[in-house]
Amino acid sequence: MNKPLRRVAIFCGLLVLALLIRDNWLQYVRADELNAHTDNKRVQIERYANERGNIIVDGKPITGSVDSEDPYYRFKRTYTDGPMWAPVTGYASQAYDANQIEKIEDGILTGNDDRLFFDRTMSMFTGDKKKGGNVVTTLNGAAQKAAFEGLGNKTGAVVAIEPKTGKILALASTPSYDPSTFAGYSAKDEKAWVALEENPDKPKLNRAIREIYPPGSVFKVVTAAAALENGKVTDINASTDTPEPYNLPTTRVPMKNHASGCENASLNEAMRVSCNSVFAKLGDEVGVDKMNEMAEKFGFNAEQFTPVRSAASVYDKKADRPGNALSSIGQFNTATSPLQMAMVTAAIANDGKLMKPYMIDKLESPNVDVIKQNEPEEMSRPVSAETAQKLQQMMENVVSKGTGSKADLDMPGVKVGGKTGTAQHGEKNAKRPYAWFISYAKTDQGSPVAVAVIVEDSAGTDRQDISGGGLAAPIAKAVMKAVLKSRS
Repeated sequence: MNKPLRRVAIFCGLLVLALLIRDNWLQYVRADELNAHTDNKRVQIERYANERGNIIVDGKPITGSVDSEDPYYRFKRTYTDGPMWAPVTGYASQAYDANQIEKIEDGILTGNDDRLFFDRTMSMFTGDKKKGGNVVTTLNGAAQKAAFEGLGNKTGAVVAIEPKTGKILALASTPSYDPSTFAGYSAKDEKAWVALEENPDKPKLNRAIREIYPPGSVFKVVTAAAALENGKVTDINASTDTPEPYNLPTTRVPMKNHASGCENASLNEAMRVSCNSVFAKLGDEVGVDKMNEMAEKFGFNAEQFTPVRSAASVYDKKADRPGNALSSIGQFNTATSPLQMAMVTAAIANDGKLMKPYMIDKLESPNVDVIKQNEPEEMSRPVSAETAQKLQQMMENVVSKGTGSKADLDMPGVKVGGKTGTAQHGEKNAKRPYAWFISYAKTDQGSPVAVAVIVEDSAGTDRQDISGGGLAAPIAKAVMKAVLKSRS
């Protein structure tokens, strides 16, 4: 080969090599970036070219797909009882992407997950249309309905957990929204989306897992657990030697009690009537380090994944003595999600064993073969079985003889334990307080359900009438009853 031809051949070879390098760079190195690019509509079009798989509750789909006859975005997502299930499903929108389960399990639901490669390959040979797989949840439909209807027009949230497994049975948040209203990309969908975005009541906020609140007196069960585990209390019916008034440590500021009979009250009695002074004193005796250690064993100061991410609940590990005393009654910087308080309650009901909360039971292929089966997983053991049983005794006393009487199920063979809470917040506690209630139901075969309820606001309720026992306990009662009846 003469010299000019050799040069041309080398140049052409370099061009081919450059093309190969560029092609591989785009297909492998930048593939994810290009797929996710906002200007790449092909991925979004393909995402809605086929029927989406369903999210399943009690063996029935709570989602669906409808043929929109659009040349680009063929199938649009539909929802059954959308506002009730939105905190569980999230949304899948042709214009506004997706969130929560719809986003996390998008690969299964669209049929694009690598685990569905065999199904996709077979459909090419059989001529069947591509279909998405299903997400089977742990949710209990009756419990969810009781939670959603119990909240009604109130602003708040409910979480119910099966203590022995960690399965989430109910996850409700109000006010809510209907994901169907903006599932497409028309002007009507845009209007619905903008209205939600501008709504001051924040209906898209999942208050059950994404919002944290001062827990108020429901946190006293954590303080009681810390006092028992650290030997500050051995006999729950013995005097705690608490003076009245009790001043916050290193200050002359008296701790205000909203109950009577708190002077020298036992831990059991202090729990029954909810004495601030007793728990503030015990929190100080335990100390900030041990209080924080106990809170973290229950899950505080860490995000939880159900698999939807929840906000981290907070216990201030750097609080000074008066701050720690206030934290011990659920005030100061202490803040928690309803999910977190349901976890605390579930661990106590499960004799001290905290199971990791989860709400996806299994993933299925389009022909309902199981792709992945989730199993219960122990998360921690915050307290001993002995301590848990003492806490149960006190919480059951709260319901049978104390502030939580409205949660009593009055069902043969069923005991209910609970704790009320009314959490002050805002500058100088000027805002309307939050009403909390945590509870569990227990039979001779263990506890099938633990519940946390918060009522953030209740329209038409006077401030002096806001209480955990009055507003939140009846909702918890309805959820527990729904779970028990569904299993009978």
